[in-house]
Amino acid sequence: MKIMGRVFRFGDDIDTDAIIPARYLNTSDPEELKKHCMEDADPSFPSKVGKGDIIVAGKNFGCGSSREHAPIAIKACGVSCVIASSFARIFFRNSFNMGLLIFESDEASGEIRESDIVEVDASTGLIKNITTGKQYQARPIPQFMQELIADGGLMEHIIKRGGI
Repeated sequence: MKIMGRVFRFGDDIDTDAIIPARYLNTSDPEELKKHCMEDADPSFPSKVGKGDIIVAGKNFGCGSSREHAPIAIKACGVSCVIASSFARIFFRNSFNMGLLIFESDEASGEIRESDIVEVDASTGLIKNITTGKQYQARPIPQFMQELIADGGLMEHIIKRGGI
């Protein structure tokens, strides 16, 4: 599975309150959450981000509380994946459960810039910065997790496979 998009850049320690502020947790409706995604980190983000765009961030992305609203909001905005130096463990798990692709790469995180165009191959973990021509290697997403993402997340995957 290959994806390509324009980069939105964020720094280190972007917590779940920056991803989706607590004042909007009275709903889990993706359409409502996307209106406020990343607004405390970049108030114009919800109006600028488009389908297929990519978030690149520093270390410890998704730290803070363990809310599933954070990956739901990011995915609802149309973001195809998040590339970061590292992820908080609960955000890592919630992202796959909610159907959001994430990739860890120190080098890509440190060098990719705002508005670069990036292509990611989930099956090989190859990240290509189309803007600069540089390539980076992240850990590939295992086939069964690619299927989980393609199905829309854990619950949709279970339902599709006849588990519920």
